[in-house]
Amino acid sequence: MARARWAVLILTIATLVGSGADWTRAEQKKDSCVECHAALEGSLAAPVEAMREDIHRARGFSCADCHGGDPSRDDPLESMDPKKGFLARPSPRAIPALCGRCHSDAEFMKRYNPALRVDQEREYFTSVHGKRLRAGDTRVATCTSCHGAHGIRPAHHPLSPVYSLRVAETCARCHADVAYMKGYRIPSDQYERYKRSVHARALYERQDLSAPTCNDCHGNHGAVPPGVASVAHVCGQCHVRQSTLFQASPHKAAFDVMRLAECVYCHGNHDVPSPTDEMIGTGEKSVCLSCHPPGDVGYQAAERMRAMLDELSRNLERAQAILDRAERAGMEVSRAKFELNEARDALTHARVLIHAFSVKELENVIRPGLEVAQRGYHAGERALAELNYRRKGLAVSLLFILFLAFLLYLKVREIEGTR
Repeated sequence: MARARWAVLILTIATLVGSGADWTRAEQKKDSCVECHAALEGSLAAPVEAMREDIHRARGFSCADCHGGDPSRDDPLESMDPKKGFLARPSPRAIPALCGRCHSDAEFMKRYNPALRVDQEREYFTSVHGKRLRAGDTRVATCTSCHGAHGIRPAHHPLSPVYSLRVAETCARCHADVAYMKGYRIPSDQYERYKRSVHARALYERQDLSAPTCNDCHGNHGAVPPGVASVAHVCGQCHVRQSTLFQASPHKAAFDVMRLAECVYCHGNHDVPSPTDEMIGTGEKSVCLSCHPPGDVGYQAAERMRAMLDELSRNLERAQAILDRAERAGMEVSRAKFELNEARDALTHARVLIHAFSVKELENVIRPGLEVAQRGYHAGERALAELNYRRKGLAVSLLFILFLAFLLYLKVREIEGTR
């Protein structure tokens, strides 16, 4: 038995050593592309350096898998022989098919990453970029424009040009270039405007990777400008409650008739600002005034809704202030401060409910919030009144104690005087 176990162990070691030798030989397989370009300088050496971090290299692919040729040959004329499929620099029109040769083959991709989609090439040709490429415009973005050619990293890698924090910069390489975009009749300030938006602040300042960037609204492989009919659905992917309320509101039919882009008309697109109460009502910054002149029903409704929001906001601030004052004075008001959260929730709900554009529905939410805020204010008043009562009682007690001390002092003097 002992000999049998030793035999098995020796056989196992021999097998592992053999597989190691095969693996080493596979790793050291001749590649004249790498050998030659590594000895060069500048742009000719850059691909070899970049490929060190490439996802394809990590999966075992070589230069020849994309460029063709015969990397086993030392003679450049033989290794880069067009008859062996060598292609130094694929044309922009050839790139989607080149990448799609692998990425559109479901059976092939299952061997490497079954989770990856295999319809990117087909989807690309539904995009503005793909349609223009087929029409002969070779200046449009292709696969390598966004993902790179050498040194391609997975989309979830922080250094990938299509990582969430880098997507806008990648798109801006073309779309923010005034000279490059000349002739396409689209603005080139989208990136600058986007950086001022509430979305960009969430993405870059708070590192919230769920915040939208270019491809969340326009798509990636199938990138297109959202149309009037689709923009609300795009925004509604994240802002579900607001979208649902708007779809049931009286504004929906009016926007359809006027062919207005629902969310964009009031909030903007690339430079979406943080929403404030000033957007509703009849003030200078109100968006309602762009459609509703003074005196009409919509104008009056906007004025009323803003007044209700302001009333709840003021009462909430007033209650918070008096409760904070009582707490700093040492009074127990934690329960009242906790209950004040109901008023805050009501205000938040009311600000979302604005999208229903119903005075009655808004009032049904504002009224309970006002009641909670008023109770909180009264609780603060009672706490301060009790504090005042305690202070008066303490003052009276101190005076009485001082009076007793004075009488005691007189009595002591009297006793000492009789000795």
